Amino acid sequence: MEFVSIRTATLRGDQKIDFDLYIQIGAKYIAYIRKGDSFEGKRLDRLREKKLKKMFIRPEDEQAYRGYVTQNIEQAYDTKSPKPLENRVAVIQGAQQNSTEAVLENPESQANYDQAKDGAGRYVEFLMKEEKAVQAMLNIENTEHDLAHHGVTVSTLSVALANKLGLTDQAKVQLLALGALLHDFGHMKKTYPLFKPLKDMSKEEKAEYMKHPQVGAESVQTHRHFDKVVIQIIQQHEELVDGSGYPKGLIEKNTDPLAVIVSSANDLDRMMLSQKINRNEAGKTFMIDRLGLHPLDHFKMLKAIMG
Repeated sequence: MEFVSIRTATLRGDQKIDFDLYIQIGAKYIAYIRKGDSFEGKRLDRLREKKLKKMFIRPEDEQAYRGYVTQNIEQAYDTKSPKPLENRVAVIQGAQQNSTEAVLENPESQANYDQAKDGAGRYVEFLMKEEKAVQAMLNIENTEHDLAHHGVTVSTLSVALANKLGLTDQAKVQLLALGALLHDFGHMKKTYPLFKPLKDMSKEEKAEYMKHPQVGAESVQTHRHFDKVVIQIIQQHEELVDGSGYPKGLIEKNTDPLAVIVSSANDLDRMMLSQKINRNEAGKTFMIDRLGLHPLDHFKMLKAIMG
C-alpha cells in the first residue's frame, strides 16, 4: 500500500477528519488516528509531545485532506466565526508553521514561497484586526523547541512591534512577517544545539552557530523568487544596534530597519527558549540582560506586548 506524507502542523482544529492517519515505524505504516476523530485539546497536545513532524495518508484521501485543511483555515480567519479565538489561533499558528517548514525544507519551490508570502499577508491582517490575537498566539508555547514554531513566534512579535512603532505600509509589514518566519534558514544544517545559551556552547559550537545568518542568506540568494528584503532579514537578524552583532557587526543605521525589528523579536524569543523564562518575566529580564543591544523603545514596546 502506498502512502503520502503530510505535515503534522496542518492538523489543527475541532473539525473531524475524513481520512485515516498513519505513522511510520521502520518500514511499516501503522494506523494512528481513525476517520471521524478531531485534533483539539489533549489529542493535539499528545501529537506535539511526540514531536511527529510528518504523518501519512493514503493517496485516495488526498482530496479529503486538502478539503479539511482549507476548511479549517477559512473558518479560523472568519471574523464572524462562533469558534473560540484560542481554537482559531491554533489553526492559524499551524498553517503558518506548516508554510514555514515547507519553504525551509524546499526553498527551490517558488510555489511554496508564494504560498508562505500570501499567508504572511493574511496573517498580518488577522493580527491587526483581532484585538487579542497576538496574546493568544503567544500563549501557544514552543515546548518542543521547534525551529518553524520559533519562526512563527518571532513573526508574531515582529508584526506586533511594527504596529506599535507605527509602521503602516502593508507591503513592508508583509515582508517583515515573511522574513521573520524564515529568518533562521541558516540553521537547517545545524551541527550544534539550537537553543542552548551561547555562553554554554563550546568554542566550536559558538563559532559554527554564528555563521548561520550568512549561511542562510547565501543559501537562498540564488533563488529569484526570494524578495531582497527577506534575504536581508535572514542575513542581518543577529546584528545589534551597537555593532556587536554578527555576521558583519553592523550598527543600527547600517542595518535594514525591518531586520532591526526582527533582531529584537528573535533575541527575546530565543532568550525565553534557551533560559526557560516565562512570558511574565521575559520583558523585564530582556531589558536587564540586553539593554543597549536593541533600540530602547523596542524594550518598552515588547514588554507591553508580552503582557
